[in-house]
Amino acid sequence: MTKQIVITGPESSGKTTLAEHLSAKYSLPIIKEYAREYLQNFEGDYTFEDVLTMAKKQLSYEQQLSDELVICDTDLTVFSIWIKEKYNQEVDWINAHLAQAKNKIYLLCAIDLPWQEDALREHPRLEDRTRLFNEYQNLLEHFNLKYYIISGDSTTREKKGKEVIESLI
Repeated sequence: MTKQIVITGPESSGKTTLAEHLSAKYSLPIIKEYAREYLQNFEGDYTFEDVLTMAKKQLSYEQQLSDELVICDTDLTVFSIWIKEKYNQEVDWINAHLAQAKNKIYLLCAIDLPWQEDALREHPRLEDRTRLFNEYQNLLEHFNLKYYIISGDSTTREKKGKEVIESLI
């Protein structure tokens, strides 16, 4: 049985907006993106170890609410892509968790929303965003995870997200 609806995808693709809307609409708990909280309070350049720390904390939040249907504003897919992109590495424990993520349904946000500038975002170029979207899709397919591509304006994205959730409850 599906326990988590994960909103994933490249930077500035509407993940948080969609997660917050779906959480409010269905009165479901939301697991927020820990990396944003961590980095907003961080000074200097983050390291590989910092990214692993963030990934572990994100996973611990998911595990605390593993017995109920929740909305996740990102999960380990983001960290897998981030680590591969920034450090050209893979992390075995992250891959192991993704291989076992059969209790999740992913809403993969397309990059058809306008880029929103943010000091924490690193890939504003369309070609980078396109490549990263493809990386997310390849990752989900590699681990044979169930996903839906969410695209269009905010209203269209919310409608598609609602359809997915309503098929589960």
